[in-house]
Amino acid sequence: MITIIIPLLNEEKTIASVISYCQAKPLVSEIIVVDDKSFDNTVKYAAEAGAKVITSTKIGKGASMKDGMLCAKNEIIVFLDGDIDPYPEKMIEQMTGPLINNEYDFIKATFARNSGRVTELVAKPLLSMFFPSLSHYTQPLSGMIAGRKSFFEKIEFFNDYGVDIGILIDMHTQQARICEINIGYIENDSKPLHELGRMSKEVASAIIKKAFSQDSKSVSMEEFQSINIIRDQMEMAFTEQLKNAKKMVVFDMDDTILKGRFVDIFARQYNLTETLAEIRKKITDSTLRTKAIAKLFREKNFGELIEIVNSIDTIADINKVVDTLHERGYIVGIITDSYDFVANHIKHKIGADFFLANELEFSNSIATGEVKIPSFFFHNDHSYCLHTLCKSNALDHILQKYDIDHGNCIAVGDSENDIYMVKKAGFGIAFRSKNEYLKQTADLLIETEQFAPLLDYAVQ
Repeated sequence: MITIIIPLLNEEKTIASVISYCQAKPLVSEIIVVDDKSFDNTVKYAAEAGAKVITSTKIGKGASMKDGMLCAKNEIIVFLDGDIDPYPEKMIEQMTGPLINNEYDFIKATFARNSGRVTELVAKPLLSMFFPSLSHYTQPLSGMIAGRKSFFEKIEFFNDYGVDIGILIDMHTQQARICEINIGYIENDSKPLHELGRMSKEVASAIIKKAFSQDSKSVSMEEFQSINIIRDQMEMAFTEQLKNAKKMVVFDMDDTILKGRFVDIFARQYNLTETLAEIRKKITDSTLRTKAIAKLFREKNFGELIEIVNSIDTIADINKVVDTLHERGYIVGIITDSYDFVANHIKHKIGADFFLANELEFSNSIATGEVKIPSFFFHNDHSYCLHTLCKSNALDHILQKYDIDHGNCIAVGDSENDIYMVKKAGFGIAFRSKNEYLKQTADLLIETEQFAPLLDYAVQ
């Protein structure tokens, strides 16, 4: 009998169909969905569809795969992606037949599409250098695999984009009988450009780590140094070209630029902390919650509210960092789910170029308690996630306005609300964050109370 393991995050659109596909296979007796702390209805839909749902012990695909494998009851395991619909009709049979017949121990799926950019530019050249016997695989980074649990139990699961190539190398090291099987055609989107850098780094790191850890004698230092020389020269060439490129840095405001959250400090001053907490607890819809919080400001005058803004300290080096970014040719702005009058005040205070925020309504300088949520925050056909409101949509809007590519944007945030904005930017920074998923997603963690480390990654 076969166990299907599906590690995923926020795949509510497709997970039920994937589970239904697996349930239709007579030899599949167990379907395990390993959730990476999804924000949408993935867990609910997976459970309703009949899968066993567990939550990963650690954020990341590798940890999810290992957790699922350890929970599997069957010797034959198939790992599938949760975002593909439909799968080829006979795919599971193709991938498990050779295992059941004891012809192979590990199957890697390949499918009808051109090899990805990271495969051709990073994985295959490094495999040819360090693991030439694996260089013939057409899609070594494919995540659709099947194998024996007894083999999976002995391998290392990298917890990043290197996980799939790491498994292939470990299976080869165990002398598993490996086969790559073409399963037909699959709709599988390529990674967006702004994710390729991180993917390339993690895949390269996995291959090189395996090469050095398994048999250092097989690694030519001359070849390894040649990689460094080529990389350095390419980096210099790209850096020279990027000097004239249009670039942007986007900051979150609350608990990022500001040492605190405006709404929380307002609530504390007017004895509304418990009321605010109740709104956040009871109203799960983001649009309704935003409107309910805005009603707390009713009858408060503009001057009183600005005094509260001025009472919140900013990170000490923000002005100096913004000035340096401007000198290096960056457009600098604020994207916040707070209010426009606060963001505008902070924009002028730090010398930023723009802000995007919710619009709190005033009449004769008195807040009405009404708020307008700008359209650029709302989900659209090109949205990166399924949230009704998301800062990543606002990021798309402002980058399009300035005609700047996502790859030339740095985004800085601290909370769950910033995850997709940070993830979608070319370079994402988690600033003094307590959110584990944001920290896992970001390219850089800044733990100290200063933005200066950002400048090391802002090309001059």
